[in-house]
Amino acid sequence: MTLQNAGVYQVGSLVRVRGREWVVLPSESAEILRLRPLSGGEDELSAIHMQLEGGSVGDANFPEPSASQSSDYVAGKLLRDAARLSLRSGAGPFRSLGRLSVRPRPYQFVPMIMALRLDVVRMLIADDVGIGKTIEAGVIASELLARGDARRLCVLCPPHLCDQWQQELRDKFHIHAEVVRTSTIARLERMVPRAGISPYEYYRHIIISIDFAKGDRRKPQLLEHCPDLVIVDEVHAAADPGYQGTKDQQQRHELLKQIAADGARQLIMLSATPHSGIEDSFRSLLSLVRPEFGTFDLQGLSESQRRDLARHIVQRRRGDIDEKWLGTPGERRPFPKRVPPFEANYRMSKQYGSLFNDVLAFTRQTVTASGLAANRQRVRYWAALSLLRCLMSSPAAAKQAFLNREDTLKGNVEPEEVDEDLFSRESLDPLTEGGIIDTVPESATDLSRSDLSKTDRAKLREFLQRAEEIASSNQDSKIEKAAEIILDWLKKGHHPIVFCRFVATAKYVAEQLQERIKDKYPAFRATAVSGETGGDEEREAAIAVLVETERRVLVATDCLSEGVNLQDHFDAVLHYDLPWNPNRLEQREGRVDRFGQPKSEVRAVVLFSEDNPIDGVVLDVLIRKARQIYHDLGISVPVPSDSESVVKAVVKAVFEGWRGQDAQQLRLDLPEVNTVKAFHENWQRNADREERSRSRFAQHTIDPDEVAREIESTDSVLGDPEAVRHFMLNAAQRLKFSLQKHDQYYVLDPAGLPQEIRERLGWTKPVKVVFVSPPPQDVENVIVLGRNHPLVGFLSERIVGRAFLPKSEQDFARSGAAYTNSVKMRTVLALLRVRYVLSRKGRQEQFAEEVVTVAYEAVGGKISWKPTNDTSVLGLLENVTPAGNITPQEKNDRIGRALEELRNDKGSLRSIAEVRAADLEATYSRLKKTLGDVRVKVTAYEPDLLGVYVLLPGGNA
Repeated sequence: MTLQNAGVYQVGSLVRVRGREWVVLPSESAEILRLRPLSGGEDELSAIHMQLEGGSVGDANFPEPSASQSSDYVAGKLLRDAARLSLRSGAGPFRSLGRLSVRPRPYQFVPMIMALRLDVVRMLIADDVGIGKTIEAGVIASELLARGDARRLCVLCPPHLCDQWQQELRDKFHIHAEVVRTSTIARLERMVPRAGISPYEYYRHIIISIDFAKGDRRKPQLLEHCPDLVIVDEVHAAADPGYQGTKDQQQRHELLKQIAADGARQLIMLSATPHSGIEDSFRSLLSLVRPEFGTFDLQGLSESQRRDLARHIVQRRRGDIDEKWLGTPGERRPFPKRVPPFEANYRMSKQYGSLFNDVLAFTRQTVTASGLAANRQRVRYWAALSLLRCLMSSPAAAKQAFLNREDTLKGNVEPEEVDEDLFSRESLDPLTEGGIIDTVPESATDLSRSDLSKTDRAKLREFLQRAEEIASSNQDSKIEKAAEIILDWLKKGHHPIVFCRFVATAKYVAEQLQERIKDKYPAFRATAVSGETGGDEEREAAIAVLVETERRVLVATDCLSEGVNLQDHFDAVLHYDLPWNPNRLEQREGRVDRFGQPKSEVRAVVLFSEDNPIDGVVLDVLIRKARQIYHDLGISVPVPSDSESVVKAVVKAVFEGWRGQDAQQLRLDLPEVNTVKAFHENWQRNADREERSRSRFAQHTIDPDEVAREIESTDSVLGDPEAVRHFMLNAAQRLKFSLQKHDQYYVLDPAGLPQEIRERLGWTKPVKVVFVSPPPQDVENVIVLGRNHPLVGFLSERIVGRAFLPKSEQDFARSGAAYTNSVKMRTVLALLRVRYVLSRKGRQEQFAEEVVTVAYEAVGGKISWKPTNDTSVLGLLENVTPAGNITPQEKNDRIGRALEELRNDKGSLRSIAEVRAADLEATYSRLKKTLGDVRVKVTAYEPDLLGVYVLLPGGNA
């Protein structure tokens, strides 16, 4: 297969241009020839415009090995492994795996299999927190892009997750996307080469803050040039909120409706909590998948409706994964176990309790004062709630709130219109709004307004003085209890995260823990990370410095409670401030309690005051019920109403004088239920419904063994973790860098590595490495070296590249010969690279390749080929030990003879390639039931001879 179709070269053919040989890759334009260098990586991809350079393009042949430049068997092993590990377009049913730097677990392939069954991918991935929805969505996107079923990708997510998505796509899936938001749009527009072109059109892959894109000014540009594949993260924040929702949420939903209106656009939606408890809101998300889904009665689904939904929804709890997808026998479960207790209580100190009760009495009085206009009453309500929440958090947060009030008082600012949405975000814990506000609420300053009496203002100044005294005199029993818990965890080897509501509290807690624990552990370090720390890079840098310390505590606000994976370095969570939304509890704990956690056990404790009526009622009404449901069913179920409305009703009851009576009889000012008992019964009904829903959409019909079999077949082409380990050990021996085995890991000293890769990795001292993911249990601060890790990629491409140099270094030569006890007759091993063209009706042709090791025995001039599936062939390459010396001249003669035999037997080599192509085609046919009824035709080129190695019987053979 050479020049085809009026000057367009066939996909997979070899050409020579610019003084170099190249492989032709699929191109979206007949005028553009996309090329990858024969002995280079994908970072060297080039494009040739045929009208400009087409005359300089010519056919090329694959250069065969040279008999005069040979080496030993370590070189052969290195070349084979390097060639396999450098493949990016591996032959196999899952086309994207060669490009992934993450090794998905078999259960994470289920959403991709579901996606490949659909003509247009429209899916809701609603797996539990920590199962790996980002990886599942990334695998789908990579596969669709690799197959040519999608051209461009857009990720819509909350603004604080944009950088996280950019890093995940780049590091794990080699998808390079630009972030589009307020802080980047001007730069991106300047980089567009021609005027009048939108960044949404120019950049191939984009990550967009949904709150940036939803506005009337930006939305039309996105809709006009929206990519054909869209991922929406935290999609529950874009459900139709109905009459109760905010304007922001309504705008998000309207944007998604317009994106989904294009029936050809592929849409993947992610949320661990897609059902807020409001049925209509959940149906609004389902209608984005298919409009008719929005009309279904979810409590009375017919069997056909259930089947239709199940094609588009996957919703699994951890128990589903543990029960069905454990992997190989004896493998540890992929998720850690949560260890009780889950609650720890303390009593406020005399001084703190007195201040709290006085402030509570004062705020009750100000909120319920007679004669106030409705607007002023709402202002005072939010101000009182904010002050109480700051005081409940820490004396530092209370002090900050009172100081802010004093500063505002000096400005003599008159009341403004109440911004209910802002006040709610500041004082409560809504999950539907983008971003986290962790500063002391502005609403707390509203108690300084002119309608407050001089006596009341004097009281507030007195409260400030008392808060300052508590902060400076160690009269805070809450921090004492927290230090006791943290010290116990540190003794047991845990690395805790302490979650706080406010920046001021996080700083206070970090300082207090540092002071209280340093005498016990002099090297102990506590670091506070909050919204004030800066962007994602600054937060990551602060955490990176912290994890260098063995005894450590990360103190964080909820800026780290979403979209940040901290399981590699932390394994316990202390809720220093009780969240007022149980979903926030689960999100915080999900930072450490997730797939990949190296510890078998994690701890999570809620800290609360037994003499604080607000803590008590929040615990009784929300937190304990959520915990009970999770313990009983293994799932998190949102509150069966708008959570902010529940909290408002609870706090209103406290303001009206409730002091800890039977919480079940507490009356709630809600339209659906009027007591906590009724509220809990409704919540339990929703939990039972959710359990039934997850059993419907857990995708139990997909066979784990079948998925694992295809992953193993892909491993045989691309190389599994064991192949990476062998390659790195042989590379260390040949390249002379240190890679030493320890108990459950290796220690790699970067000093012996080439300078360019050392600088790229930033390694300045020895590092712990392993080759399996997740790492072995209780091995911390370890780097997983997978096939696409930058170091593995660099070494494999360097070894292959040097083997093709005209005067190759001997260590990387493509031929060899040796006497050995392993054979009884002359045996020739041929290392082949087979190139394929994959064709599907109506789709663009795709390129694939694999490295195959074959062998023949030669006696008396007759050649006998071993079967291509003979496992002993690989054993010869891997395990041969020389059993005598061979002279350079004899080595050259033996290799030269083998090369001549191979030139004269090209028919056998073509047959080998055709057999491999038939096997690959059969794999696609076998998976028709799994991947959909898609006929794939596989055509093979004549194999390229990468290496030839001659084994001669010697010694005892």
